[in-house]
Amino acid sequence: MALEIKQSPKLTQQLVITPQLQQAIKLLQLTRTELVELIEEEMKENPLLDEVESAVDAQTETSSEDGGIDQEPVPEAPKETTLEVKGEGEGRDDFDWESYVEHFDSVPYRGSADSEDRPSFENFLSRRTDLTDHLMWQLRLSDLTERQKGIGRFVIGNFDENGYLKMTAEEVAAHVGCTPGDVEEVLKKIRMFDPVGVGARDLRECLLAQLAAVGEPDPIAGEIVLNHMARLKNRNYSQIAKKLGVSLNRVMEAIRLISELEPKPGRGFNGEDVQNIVPDVFVYKIEGEYVVVLNEDEMPRLRINSRYRDILQSGSGAPEGDRRYIQDRLRSAVWLLKSIHQRQRTIYRVTKSIVALQREFLDKGVQYLRPMVLRDVAEDIQMHESTISRATNNKYVHTPQGIFELKYFFNNSISSFRGEDFASESVKNLIKDIIAKENPSKPYSDEKIVHMLKGMNINIARRTVAKYRESLRILSSNERKRLF
Repeated sequence: MALEIKQSPKLTQQLVITPQLQQAIKLLQLTRTELVELIEEEMKENPLLDEVESAVDAQTETSSEDGGIDQEPVPEAPKETTLEVKGEGEGRDDFDWESYVEHFDSVPYRGSADSEDRPSFENFLSRRTDLTDHLMWQLRLSDLTERQKGIGRFVIGNFDENGYLKMTAEEVAAHVGCTPGDVEEVLKKIRMFDPVGVGARDLRECLLAQLAAVGEPDPIAGEIVLNHMARLKNRNYSQIAKKLGVSLNRVMEAIRLISELEPKPGRGFNGEDVQNIVPDVFVYKIEGEYVVVLNEDEMPRLRINSRYRDILQSGSGAPEGDRRYIQDRLRSAVWLLKSIHQRQRTIYRVTKSIVALQREFLDKGVQYLRPMVLRDVAEDIQMHESTISRATNNKYVHTPQGIFELKYFFNNSISSFRGEDFASESVKNLIKDIIAKENPSKPYSDEKIVHMLKGMNINIARRTVAKYRESLRILSSNERKRLF
């Protein structure tokens, strides 16, 4: 049988994501800051996009047939759905651009751009001083020689965030070109800088440096740090007293002094700057009902440039190449406007559904947070779970109970003895409250917390309590114990 090449028709179905749907998905998962940056970037690249400069212009451009997201809540139809953007008109020369432009240009994308609402210059903060800057400043004021200061600069530059030096004196000497004795001499001086104890190679060295800086050093405390750190960690105080040949009270007095030392001298400088969270949505309680309002402050308000619109509508006076370019830019601008409106509408509907499902939490607090998964909201507003996930990722809502990420409201359920379900976040909050009220000298064990939760009708395993405690960054009962 001879082989031959021939063509034959074949009918297949293929799922294709349109460019506009890709853009809508991209915009939906962006944070508020990222969305503002994307809009500003699009305005630089697309001449057909204009920003409405004042609220008067926005009111002039806004018609009575407003199809966008207003600041006030919009009544929803019983079975409203957010349809997929299909990008109609792409590549068609006979598309009715005039009516398409009129429809979207009537409602600019709006926000608040009032200069009076912007933060004043007094609210701008400079970069905080870190540990390296603080130590370098003291090094410049010290009485060390220029050669010693050079060694000091190299040493300080190799401190970790806690102020520890993870290099040996020999390694430092090899890099700087000096003797290990020179390095030790400089390190001895640096360890007396503020905060005392920086430059140590381990915890023992750090604590000894701080004990040496005390007006009247305690020899028992120094001996404990030097030779009995393992027993100190395990709280074997009686063995320490026996080894040192002193009373238990004397050991406890030394341990009290050690407990006041700072094991991580650089801790006060490595904290991250506090970032203010700007909510994407506000939830207000007005006359007993919760109202969802989108936060569009400081968001650029967009519209189609009227000059290019007139050129396109006139049908003459512009070369075919220019007209094709304007059509392409117009298509991109309209897609962006529609995608932004769809993004805001989706976030609004998702938040409204969460508010309806978590009303008891909004009324009474975290203890009444009900178990909820993405499917609950997806079925409520007839969207896919992946869309709900994108709409809630890195989005924040301001409620009467505080500011929360929308993801916060989705959590697993913990069963009770009566058949009820508790949200995992509410159980975590209960564990946190129980530990906060315990006696520091007799902290509750995980097993004890399990029994206390059973008294509250919550059925939970000990390992689950331990997992929740660790997620809350709470130490074990042995490590929480305080003798004084």
